[in-house]
Amino acid sequence: MPPAVPPSELADTVMDRLTTVYPTGADAARAEGAAAYMKDIAPFLGLYTAARRDLSRTVLEGTARPDEADCAAIALRCWDLPEREYQYFAVDYLRRHVKRCSPGFLPVVRHLVVTVPWWDTVDALASHVVGPLVSADPKLKTVMDAWIDDDHLWVARTALLHQLRYKDTTDAERLFDYCLRRADHPDFFIRKAIGWCLREYARTDPDAVRDFVEGAGDRLSPLSVREATKHL
Repeated sequence: MPPAVPPSELADTVMDRLTTVYPTGADAARAEGAAAYMKDIAPFLGLYTAARRDLSRTVLEGTARPDEADCAAIALRCWDLPEREYQYFAVDYLRRHVKRCSPGFLPVVRHLVVTVPWWDTVDALASHVVGPLVSADPKLKTVMDAWIDDDHLWVARTALLHQLRYKDTTDAERLFDYCLRRADHPDFFIRKAIGWCLREYARTDPDAVRDFVEGAGDRLSPLSVREATKHL
């Protein structure tokens, strides 16, 4: 069952403004191209990123700081709208206000990850929302331990990428364990994520990543190895 949308006067205001303001910048030709580029995962309004963020500032002008219920209501209601830019708005909003959310917000994020999933929303949710939630409450590491084994590839990818911005606070043992646990996954997006999270950690500890990749031998796919060692 999807999480219930909590009542929120702030969400009522934001969503009314959002669905009025965003369509003013719609571009049908660009929408068609964006949908094709994203493999038709969803329809688009056709907003350039810079223009969309300008419109977002108009939407949010003068609004109050949200609490967790407001964040959940805005995100879930954006995800119920068909055009992808509304989901981009929600991701940006959660990134900005993730510190307002408790560990209890994680089931909402999981719903966003598995609903109309593609890298454009999942990767930002993983590194900018799930990552900070886990960092703020280390007990959530056990949830990531479950997510890495999840049959849903985008949930597993989220677990792989949630430490992407941790740098020297990365739990390297857990990172390497996750990579090995999903090393035989056949999907491109998991193999790519393994390489990506290793490559990012290599900026902090290149020797550890080099030793891990060499020790893993042929357990890692060529794609994962290529991505992991790109800058070593």
